[in-house]
Amino acid sequence: MRSRWFALVAVIAVATTVLVISLVSSSSAEPYLRIHLIEHATTDTVTDLGAAGDSPGDLLTFHNDVYDASDTQVVAMSHGDCIRIEVGVSWECRWVTIFEPVGGGKGGSIAVEGPFFDAEDSALAVTGGTGVFGGIEGTMSLHARSASEFDFIFRLTRG
Repeated sequence: MRSRWFALVAVIAVATTVLVISLVSSSSAEPYLRIHLIEHATTDTVTDLGAAGDSPGDLLTFHNDVYDASDTQVVAMSHGDCIRIEVGVSWECRWVTIFEPVGGGKGGSIAVEGPFFDAEDSALAVTGGTGVFGGIEGTMSLHARSASEFDFIFRLTRG
């Protein structure tokens, strides 16, 4: 009787250990692909479509180099536009980050849309992708490193 009791306790202990390990493993694993890039905003051009100076309705267009996370190598380009919504507060933007093919592989692009806040981080929706990014969904966090450099942090999943 005592040996059956120890066997039962051992089976329960092993099952509990396996369950705990699987829960910890699945909860700590990132369920998405994270891509960190750095944009250098060197081509930004604002066209006054409202009143003179910074005003609602102004149009910002750009086509900037985008670097890897170490900020040493150009890996993509950003092409897009923003419309000024509230002076000193926000723009509404949409753009595409275009990745060139690497080593004979496939390139692709990631499209985003959402607010760009003047004085705080922004979260934009990933609205689609092409090439290696076809069928993706997700978000992009935008953080100003300086007046002309921005962190793009994509969190992507397959739709």
